[in-house]
Amino acid sequence: MAASLLSLFQPNLSSPIRPLAVLNKSRKMRIPYELKQGQTRLLHQLPSGLNMEVIEQKGIVCNTSTDPDYKRSSENPPLVFVHGSYHAAWCWAEHWLPFFSSCGYDCYALSLLGQGESDGPVGSFAGSLQKLYPDLAGAVLVCSVPPSGNSGLVWRYLFSKPIAAFKELMRESSRMPLFDLRKLNASLPVPSVPKSSVKVLVVGASDDFIVDAEGLHETGRFYGVSPICVEGVAHDMMLDCSWEEGAKVILSWLNGLSR
Repeated sequence: MAASLLSLFQPNLSSPIRPLAVLNKSRKMRIPYELKQGQTRLLHQLPSGLNMEVIEQKGIVCNTSTDPDYKRSSENPPLVFVHGSYHAAWCWAEHWLPFFSSCGYDCYALSLLGQGESDGPVGSFAGSLQKLYPDLAGAVLVCSVPPSGNSGLVWRYLFSKPIAAFKELMRESSRMPLFDLRKLNASLPVPSVPKSSVKVLVVGASDDFIVDAEGLHETGRFYGVSPICVEGVAHDMMLDCSWEEGAKVILSWLNGLSR
């Protein structure tokens, strides 16, 4: 399932930052994703010594922008995009990284270990990232599997919708399962989270054949927020032909965080 997370970190500039190396070794995907203008594919070295793919696109700074939703990138927190199963950093790079970059946000899309161009799974990118950016300003959950897991989703899906074929990039993105489903299911349902100052936006799609309306509302109840369902968009909202609809919803929410 392509559960997705978009996080906002307030940078701690006093922390030592390990430089990222530009990817220059042999590709792990037979069909590599070709970057768009302004994007760079980097390798983030984890404490374990393994490398994690990061696609970076810096925010555009424009002093004379007339867009009321625009803020200078220096005033915006960086955005970190985390993919779900059968995806990698490329899924964000196609549309959403250029969009949010053009709105003044520094964007970083990562490929979890064993996915995309990243090495096999040992260590945690999230842990090392948290050391650099300890203050989480907010999080956006996009078409995410609900806290009770995907069992209910799967049964409802099998009885109501045909099975969709995966595209070539999706087959190539995942060299190994993203989760150990047995261990994951044993830990479900996810325990309730303590109250926090971190703001959460839960977004779903009306044409999502994987995470349905029931699953969307379950996630909203879990975080104590009213979810937003984007009309006319499918599960892979960031790749949909109407990808702008979801991006605009998130942009409006991002800009409201500082008000």
